[in-house]
Amino acid sequence: MLTDFLRPDQPAAGCELCRNSGGALVWQDDAWRVIRIADAAFPGFYRVVSRQHVAEFSDLDAAARAHAMTLVATVERVLRDALAPTKVNLAALGNLVPHLHWHVIARFDWDSHFPQPIWGTRQREVQPPAAERLAAELAGLDERVAAALSAGA
Repeated sequence: MLTDFLRPDQPAAGCELCRNSGGALVWQDDAWRVIRIADAAFPGFYRVVSRQHVAEFSDLDAAARAHAMTLVATVERVLRDALAPTKVNLAALGNLVPHLHWHVIARFDWDSHFPQPIWGTRQREVQPPAAERLAAELAGLDERVAAALSAGA
């Protein structure tokens, strides 16, 4: 795994996303990284994470905000095309980790929490496991995400 996921002049002491990649690194440019979260219940779960320590979206200039949203939309489009989810959830909370990032999560009507948020109450047990139910394997999905981001970034 790449370890240069942060710009070395920007880390903030005590910030989880400044110290750790936050997941499997799929793609990065000078300003952003895209990671896949290892969550067995939600295998189509990606994050678009700022490579500098910024707490709020409004801290970015207009060009950086537009670039961030292009990345979020690109990840969403790949998930929609590759997995045909029931819905894609987008969230930018940062309450516990005040480091700018977006959650991009493929959701399915069969997933363990649907229609609740992934942080909500479990609605059902899922068998076979979620990753086995996807229309694409995770390694191939990561490659598709990376290729789309590289083509449009």
